[in-house]
Amino acid sequence: MRIVHNNEGFVSRGEFVEIDPPHRLVFTWGWEGKDDVPPGESTVEIVLEADGDGTMLRLRHSGLPSEAACEIHAYGWGVGLDNLVVAAGEHLPNST
Repeated sequence: MRIVHNNEGFVSRGEFVEIDPPHRLVFTWGWEGKDDVPPGESTVEIVLEADGDGTMLRLRHSGLPSEAACEIHAYGWGVGLDNLVVAAGEHLPNST
């Protein structure tokens, strides 16, 4: 997979390692042109679990080379997941 991050000029790339719909997705992760976390350097695991009427998403990013890399990726995944919550909420039925 290859993701071009709009308006940022960054490109991430990786390969799917495990796909177990609808429960688990594992893929490698890294950045094109970045020596600190090149493509395939780290691994992302996403697990989806039923939680009442909703779904719990657990994301684990392992294999990052430094505390600084962990911090910047934690921030990035946080922003991405916040955006996912907003996008998902736009598609939920109106509760009124």
